Amino acid sequence: MTARLPALLRLLGLLTGVASVTFQHHRYDELMRTLYKVHNECPHITKVYSIGRSVKGRHLYALEISDFPGMHELLEPEFKYVANMHGNEVLGRELLLQLCEFLCEQYRQRNERIVRLIHNTRIHIMPSMNPDGYEVAADQGPDTNGYLTGRNNANGVDLNRNFPDLNTYMYYNEKSGGANHHIPLPDNWRSQVEPETEAVIHWLESINFVLSANLHGGAVVANYPYDKSREHRVRGFRRTANTPTPDDKLFRKLAKGYSYAHGWMHLGWNCGDYFPDGIINGASWYSVSKGMQDFNYLHTNCFDITLELSCNKFPRQEELQREWLGNREALISYMEEVHHGIKGIILDENNNGIGEAVISVHGTAHDITSGKEGDYFRLLLPGTYTVTASAPGYVSETTTVTVGPAEATQINFHLRKDTIKEPIEQKVPFKVPSGKTLLKKVASRENGKETRRGRP
Repeated sequence: MTARLPALLRLLGLLTGVASVTFQHHRYDELMRTLYKVHNECPHITKVYSIGRSVKGRHLYALEISDFPGMHELLEPEFKYVANMHGNEVLGRELLLQLCEFLCEQYRQRNERIVRLIHNTRIHIMPSMNPDGYEVAADQGPDTNGYLTGRNNANGVDLNRNFPDLNTYMYYNEKSGGANHHIPLPDNWRSQVEPETEAVIHWLESINFVLSANLHGGAVVANYPYDKSREHRVRGFRRTANTPTPDDKLFRKLAKGYSYAHGWMHLGWNCGDYFPDGIINGASWYSVSKGMQDFNYLHTNCFDITLELSCNKFPRQEELQREWLGNREALISYMEEVHHGIKGIILDENNNGIGEAVISVHGTAHDITSGKEGDYFRLLLPGTYTVTASAPGYVSETTTVTVGPAEATQINFHLRKDTIKEPIEQKVPFKVPSGKTLLKKVASRENGKETRRGRP
């Protein structure tokens, strides 16, 4: 009971006031009206925007929640939730709409925890990445919805098998000494992706996201990278094998944090499956190529996990309130994880921020980079680390920092110009070949469709 006391106190902090959420399924027009309703009720802390359009021209709406919406504040981390990537997995869509209403309401009621979160975090919430698929699934409804009805976009493409396959380059780099971070996109990537996927990629490149989660259905488990196994097939069959990232302990902590804040995910036995602690490495479940969570980690600074939240992909309307109560604390506490680790500003001798500077943590083979204004955010577990900041044309700087379990430790770096004018040894991202030689070797293995229950 003592160990659960902090979580219970946090939950009580969320119960001040009566929620005005509406427990119903929202079609596209209703989703749009809900987002603008939240904006009208909290105009000073919200902004509704679209990152692009679907195949059928529907907007991919997002709601930004921040004390200064529309701008990045220095040293304030960027967070995102994305749901309904598979159109027939609808619980995440409804949970995120509830979350938008809840954050607005609690902010107006001056809930200290929510006010602090919104003042210190720039939050982006996209309830539906696949509005076309949702409309197909919603036409069927929860009673007659087939397992795959509405899963794909309007072109029949699974959006979670549609991102550029950076894992292939990364696994090649492991053998050749190349990088496993900020891997550039193939030259012809736009011809390989759907409009929804392209819009998300541009979104990821325009905002320096630090942490995120994408919400799915079909199981109840928190799934973390890598999603694709190094050895994709054995004798023609998909191979499942634990495939950890260099940040495996951190990802396990993030996944477990959501699972144990959830009403029942941490119990492990859900939907006829058993996942210890309610978490699993994606590739050890089964290998997924071209998925979104691996793409986040390999191309950007963002740490992304996949949350499978319901056995039934399209739960009945009367089940939504129970699911909201089961996920509410987990959704809030996961956002708070963005404030752990280290953060700071990379400055030159004139105190100007240096963008695209590289921040390396010794012993962890995965670097992050600073944003346009020079600020950086590096999620880390509690401990003592040796950290180096470097940038082309500057002398690198190294320091030792101790990270605690609470707020992120701030460490600024002041880099001076390299007067010797010799190139500094940098961890340059692997240059993606313009040809297709590397991908041809694996192309035939990437065409299979995975439809097992519960995977994103």
